[in-house]
Amino acid sequence: MAGFIKPDSGEVRVDGRLVHGPGADRGMVFQEYALFPWHTVSRNIEFGLHKRIPDGEARQALVRSWIAKVKLGGFDGAYPKQLSGGMQQRVAIARALAPDPEVLLMDEPFGALDAQTRVLMQEMLEGLISESRGAVLFVTHDIDEAVFMGTRVVVMSARPGRIKLDRRVPLAHPRHYSVKTSPEFAALKAELTEQVRVEVKAAQASMGPQA
Repeated sequence: MAGFIKPDSGEVRVDGRLVHGPGADRGMVFQEYALFPWHTVSRNIEFGLHKRIPDGEARQALVRSWIAKVKLGGFDGAYPKQLSGGMQQRVAIARALAPDPEVLLMDEPFGALDAQTRVLMQEMLEGLISESRGAVLFVTHDIDEAVFMGTRVVVMSARPGRIKLDRRVPLAHPRHYSVKTSPEFAALKAELTEQVRVEVKAAQASMGPQA
């Protein structure tokens, strides 16, 4: 979907346009941050803005606004090695959202974070997404995260990977972490947990007795 790898079959379209490679209409956030280590926080966020905003002052103003949105005020001149994992991922999210993409692709973006930081990042991102006009495709193995973040949750089957289940999340946006104790949240989580459990067992069975 990001355009980095050519599909073996089928096609990917964004708003009817065929995807041939990476493009500004799609932002990408990776699990491993993927920041430029030789650039500061500001320069990393600014990276994808040069063509969209030729004026340097306007570009810097947008960068400063995103630094504030992801709560990194005072770190604009810091380099990635000087930041925690959660802070680095906030830079990556700001860099992906600053060009205002039509679709934001997120590949397990919080998978490397500790549990408490992960919850805080979920809340921050949920707020940013609520302000955005674009769509988000969020890949995760965490069912709580899928229900809390998603408008729809799509469960994939074991190999060969196919869409097994597509459920709408009956919870209004924006969301507060307390929604995780609601009956609606619990019911959907229970259904999804059972569906994923079946696929995990199927995958293990296909790998034989040593799995």
